[in-house]
Amino acid sequence: MTIVRFYALDRVFNQKKPFTRRSSLVSGAVVIVFNVTYCLVNQLISNSLTVEYVPVLEACNITMAFRIAAIAVQWVLWGACGVLIFRLRNIQSSFNEFRESVAIFLVIIGLLTETSVTNLHYQYYIFEKKRRTQKTYVDVVASVLVIWLFIGFPVYKSIFDRRNYEQMWLEKLAKEGPGNTYNINSNPQGTTAYAKMDENLDSGFNNSQLNYEGNGINSAYMNNHRPFGDPDPFNIESGMSAHVPYNDNLLPMALRNNMHNPLLNSPSLFAASYMDSPSDGRHVL
Repeated sequence: MTIVRFYALDRVFNQKKPFTRRSSLVSGAVVIVFNVTYCLVNQLISNSLTVEYVPVLEACNITMAFRIAAIAVQWVLWGACGVLIFRLRNIQSSFNEFRESVAIFLVIIGLLTETSVTNLHYQYYIFEKKRRTQKTYVDVVASVLVIWLFIGFPVYKSIFDRRNYEQMWLEKLAKEGPGNTYNINSNPQGTTAYAKMDENLDSGFNNSQLNYEGNGINSAYMNNHRPFGDPDPFNIESGMSAHVPYNDNLLPMALRNNMHNPLLNSPSLFAASYMDSPSDGRHVL
């Protein structure tokens, strides 16, 4: 179903069309019907036209027509994957799927080329020990290589550079998001922490602009919330961020409207001013 996923990305990012449930079902059904039809034909027609076991030789005889049909099906499927991979070349992702997809595609094309030459040019290669050994080695190496193209680098970094690798991904995932990576605002009318304030909007903080998607606030957050952070949990001042407003008593001023959307999409929950502490020393929350 890899081709369905590639088609979904192409439809959303290149064709600028939604990938709805109907699109998912139709594209998946096309791939399933294509493969099921191929398998049913193999089972329904006579073995003498496809693959037939010969007891005297203790081997299977594969007709040339069936070899051509089977190899052609693989070339069609991976050719379609190649076209979609090329169309997705400009889509930047967090996990570098494009580079891995290209590498795996090249391995598969090399394997298909070797399989095509072996089955079409050396029709009776099963009787040659050298050819059988070569075919087995190529299949095993290609299978193992595809797996390690996925997990090789993460496994190496997780074993030999685990702490830095974990920190790198925490910072990368904190800085990236739908708004930054794909220029998508998931809540365009709200005033949550993921919506940028208008430049002319008086927020009550001396007209300072709060950009919660910027690198500054994310860096401050990551510095104060690292999994291997300050060993002293009672060091309060080190955990205070310069991006968060505090009153004279070093109490943070909560942005209450970050928890939900204001009524009628009006950013009225930003208070124009904050209450001072009473004269008797009590704190008003």
